[in-house]
Amino acid sequence: MFRSLRLLLQVLWAQLLCRWVLGSELTFELPDNAKQCFYEDIIVGTKCTLEFQVVTGGHYDVDCRLEDPDSTTLYKEMKKQYDSFTFTAAKNGTYKFCFSNEFSTFTHKTVYFDFQVGDDPPLFPNENRVTALTQMESACVSIHEALKSVIDYQTHFRLREAQGRSRAEDLNTRVAFWSIGEAIILLVVSISQVVLLRSFFSDKKTTMTRVGS
Repeated sequence: MFRSLRLLLQVLWAQLLCRWVLGSELTFELPDNAKQCFYEDIIVGTKCTLEFQVVTGGHYDVDCRLEDPDSTTLYKEMKKQYDSFTFTAAKNGTYKFCFSNEFSTFTHKTVYFDFQVGDDPPLFPNENRVTALTQMESACVSIHEALKSVIDYQTHFRLREAQGRSRAEDLNTRVAFWSIGEAIILLVVSISQVVLLRSFFSDKKTTMTRVGS
């Protein structure tokens, strides 16, 4: 009973560590003509993954650049809506990745990124791994992997929902302005037609002048 409870708590704690310690996940506003950089200290041999997506703004594109501690470019893409890049750190030091919206003159962007550093921590760090996993431990590992998949799916669905909402609100604004413009044009045309028709049927006064002899 207590062993099962301890295993379940280990699963939940490891799940929290995966999302809190090993990764940097952030959604931020990127103004027009702006550039935002982030820094991460990485140990040599560590496997890392950078994933990003533009949620709202303009054509949903952004420039992305990743550099190692010696300012060597590891990844560079221009005007990408979303992408994922995996690499293994070849040097110790601070790695820099930047998002740029400098090509845009009047539209700001909302950008999401997830920078994962290293592998997941062991689910059972204090257990002897010489022996095979018990049925309860195997079940905990399966639950752990399933929870990771659920979190990833939830993140992607939230991003898609936010992007769809942004598109819908933008379309609604355009339709509203178009409708107002049509209403104004219709009103102007109607008034012009009324004035024109009245001019056709209005009585013209003629002035008669008598010429005396």
